[in-house]
Amino acid sequence: MKLICGVDEAGRGPLAGAVFAAAVILDPARPIQGLADSKKLSEKKRDELALLIKERALAWCIAEASVEEIDSINILRASLLAMKRAVEGLGASPHEVLVDGLHCPDIPYPAQGIVKGDSKVAEISAASILAKTARDADMLRLHEIYPQYGFDRHKGYPVPEHLDALTLHGVTEIHRRSFGPVKTLLANLA
Repeated sequence: MKLICGVDEAGRGPLAGAVFAAAVILDPARPIQGLADSKKLSEKKRDELALLIKERALAWCIAEASVEEIDSINILRASLLAMKRAVEGLGASPHEVLVDGLHCPDIPYPAQGIVKGDSKVAEISAASILAKTARDADMLRLHEIYPQYGFDRHKGYPVPEHLDALTLHGVTEIHRRSFGPVKTLLANLA
């Protein structure tokens, strides 16, 4: 049986929090109905599918790259680093790795980037769902620590509510200092 691993990330655009990635090898003998691009699914459906993926996949792993890594090496490299960690954490050696997007992480397996892969390839859809649900859960955890920023609602994205909270309450250690709005705010305070 050829082991196909799907890989995707979640959280490239937000101003706060880590970037997450997941790698999934699905079991053809245990199909999962309803897999799709995580952004096109309701939160409830994503959560239901994430449980099924974890239960039925041959292998899966969720990994992240920290805010410090994002600020140090840039968001693209940090996303690829999180992807590499996810693939390395699988505990299985895939025959092929299919990655959502143009760029592939540096891994010892044949890899191919597929634009809009999260809506074309079941394994990438599954990885998309695991990465998104893990990142959302982490943003809910961070909301408990920093409730004034509204992370439970916008998950760290640069929406007006978040930008207003940044101006009012300042930059925390979980904010990405290399991202424009945060960098501008820090520069204006200097």
